[in-house]
Amino acid sequence: MSAENSKYVTLARVVRPQGRRGEVAAEILTDFPERLTRLSSVYLWDGKSEPRRIGVRACWLSQSHGGQAVFHFDGFDSINDAERLAGFEVQLPIAERVVLPAGSYFVTDLIGCEVRERVSGIRLGVVRDVQPTGEGVAGTPLLIVNSARGELLIPLAVDICPKIDLVARSIEIIPPEGLLEINLNS
Repeated sequence: MSAENSKYVTLARVVRPQGRRGEVAAEILTDFPERLTRLSSVYLWDGKSEPRRIGVRACWLSQSHGGQAVFHFDGFDSINDAERLAGFEVQLPIAERVVLPAGSYFVTDLIGCEVRERVSGIRLGVVRDVQPTGEGVAGTPLLIVNSARGELLIPLAVDICPKIDLVARSIEIIPPEGLLEINLNS
């Protein structure tokens, strides 16, 4: 999501036509792909102009090609119509995002947050990205933080990041002994 398009969240990206009646295959970019099948309208964005609202005739999830969504949009009835959509992003207004349970966050909400050490109040840097590390407890995501001394990798775990304030755009951390030194020495 770009800064000029921050009112929307991207759920999928159209990759190619699929079928003969105007359907398109899209790369899924959401953790909630089943929601795509229940949407009656979305916004299509070409990366340049304002996103435009369009009706969804149908959407289903395909297991072929590594799992994609197949959309059939209103007004797109042929392969030629579908070809024009390659590269478009399928979006919703940010206000229509899925409501997450407490303690869960959207990556886009964490990027740009200032990270401070809770005890000393020292500013460590700003979150540049969030790196997934797998499934389950062992799959704790890592905050990638740009600091004055280099890149820091901080596990996004409750005991390490006890306070995340999205309104204030800040994250307080209690780093385990040696965490910051390991980051700066690697």
